[in-house]
Amino acid sequence: MFSFLKPNPIKKMKKDYFSLLEKAMHAQRSGDIKTYSMLTANAEALWLKIEALENKN
Repeated sequence: MFSFLKPNPIKKMKKDYFSLLEKAMHAQRSGDIKTYSMLTANAEALWLKIEALENKN
């Protein structure tokens, strides 16, 4: 009944995903390719979790 009061985990995960991509972009621009690769891999893993949750619903 009050499902609109529950926080949406997918929304928070997407916010974290875009934050990781932005950090990766800044790392790449500063020349830190190792950190860029790590952040991009983390973002990719998070995106797979987001897609799994969206397909489940």
